[in-house]
Amino acid sequence: MINHYMYRTIFLTSILILVIASSFSTMAFAHPHSGEVLINNHTHKPQTEYVPINGIIELEKTTVLFHAPPTGKLPWGFVEGKIANHVEGYPVIIQIFKDGKAVHFAQTDVKEDGGYEYRFRVLSVDDGKTNRIFVGDYYVTIFKVVYLNQNNLI
Repeated sequence: MINHYMYRTIFLTSILILVIASSFSTMAFAHPHSGEVLINNHTHKPQTEYVPINGIIELEKTTVLFHAPPTGKLPWGFVEGKIANHVEGYPVIIQIFKDGKAVHFAQTDVKEDGGYEYRFRVLSVDDGKTNRIFVGDYYVTIFKVVYLNQNNLI
């Protein structure tokens, strides 16, 4: 009999394999807001695909564009959202890429209401000197575990 710990281990191993495989693929243009948004004279929409895990749950992979302006004053960037049909016990995995290379990985827990948020530094000031950690365009890939059909929930 497979216990919850083993399911989690299999799931996290699967995500790691997907992370490695997706790092070799071309990223789609998107933007972190719903609907179409104009950035650098181009329209971008989030790109989402689904990977079945078993007959009940699947991995939802969404790629969005994150832009950190070179003159930005705020020290934080963030990834946030709300999952209507999240599977309890599985975190949200976040990957940030620039020019096809991974620059940041993180995970954050999903709240009971399906909400999640991850904050990260985009600039810091040390001894009066500003250090910009993120500048330009980045692709952010967000992995969430969701139920295949919410009507199947008991």
